[in-house]
Amino acid sequence: MEPSGVLIVNKPAGMTSHDVVGKVRRLYGLRRVGHTGTLDPMATGVLVVLVGRAAKAAEYLMSDRKSYTATLRLGLATDSGDITGTVLSRSETIPDFTVLQAVLDNFRGEIEQIPPMYSALKVGGRKLVDLARRGITVEREPRKVTIYRLEAFPTETKNDYRLEVDCSGGTYIRTLCEDIGAALGCGGTMASLCRTETGGFAIEKAHTPDELEAMDEAARLALLYPIETLFAGLPSLRLSPFFEKLIRGGCAVLQKKLGCSFPVGAKVRLQTANGAFFALGEVLETEEGVAVKALKTFVL
Repeated sequence: MEPSGVLIVNKPAGMTSHDVVGKVRRLYGLRRVGHTGTLDPMATGVLVVLVGRAAKAAEYLMSDRKSYTATLRLGLATDSGDITGTVLSRSETIPDFTVLQAVLDNFRGEIEQIPPMYSALKVGGRKLVDLARRGITVEREPRKVTIYRLEAFPTETKNDYRLEVDCSGGTYIRTLCEDIGAALGCGGTMASLCRTETGGFAIEKAHTPDELEAMDEAARLALLYPIETLFAGLPSLRLSPFFEKLIRGGCAVLQKKLGCSFPVGAKVRLQTANGAFFALGEVLETEEGVAVKALKTFVL
């Protein structure tokens, strides 16, 4: 049986998320490998890699809370929103730290962001970053995101501040840096970015590609988290062997028969009578009533 599970990688700067997937494919001897939440080449930190059957989970993962540590460089604006881009403006007039702290209040809670051109977001089937590299700019609709925590700290480098951010999925930290700089009137850009947590997986649990390379096969396999951990925030439902067989066969089983009462649209972890996870299920309305059906089976 091929290995399957969730691998937490600490992506180094200079590698793309696709590069990491390629290395994991080679190290685990598998073709079915994917990832969630792309990190830019300059960014470091937590990349959740889906190995084997876990790769089927990508489309069902919901937006999750993420944490980042970033460097905000004031007095500089670039076309990409980070220090790898072309400089658009510089300013020698930089507000002091107390002014920066006051401005941060405007960026806590629910805010609107315009996705940056230098992003993997697709418009009309084309990645914005691919258009940006050809000098093409297109209209982007503002999107609502939530900043749960935003703190700034001085660094040893003049005009550089460390930002610590807890935010909803879909938040662009480079855009946050740009918008803070614009609000201060001096411009701002992202000088570094590290994702410290996503989907409940913290960087302390992550391993670099070089560390994975140095391990033997048994050690690498031991790092794989069960697929079920991807859905840890969902309620679970244990099924008798009879109902398990029906659901595995594609049937929708009425909740009143299962003895549960989840709301329509809810996702649930489906487990065997012994508590072993085997599928992601959903609750739906049928002609006979509210029922549970498997969305995707992960364990045969």
